[in-house]
Amino acid sequence: MAKASTSAAIETQSKKVAESAKKLKDSSVRIEDSADRRTELASNRTALATERTYSAWIRTGLFSLASGAGAKSVLAGLMPMWVVLADASALIAFSIFCFCAAVWRFNRSGATRPDPDVPRIAQRILLAMSAFLSMVSAVALWGVLAG
Repeated sequence: MAKASTSAAIETQSKKVAESAKKLKDSSVRIEDSADRRTELASNRTALATERTYSAWIRTGLFSLASGAGAKSVLAGLMPMWVVLADASALIAFSIFCFCAAVWRFNRSGATRPDPDVPRIAQRILLAMSAFLSMVSAVALWGVLAG
């Protein structure tokens, strides 16, 4: 009988140790998962911030393009024509710079991070849009200078 009770006690203690080890393992997995998840969320925030920065550059470029195109008609007669052309040309040239800087900043957004959960806009689409807007600006610059 003593053997049976000792055997039962050992078995009970073994189960308790196994449960304790399982709880400890689950706890460490949760801690690792939590750290990994924070890193993933930080990567998502960085990806979205990169896209906001891209859109800010594009918005600035579009405003500069519109200002340069409108400067010629608004300032004509108020200032010497060479000043008007220089102002309009500088604004339109700045818009081309903004469109190029948008892609440059998007491609160089910092250190490599884990892939974000949020889907990213394809770089070739952003490059194509910036190239198109740069061509529009170049044509507007030619129109300001030639016409």
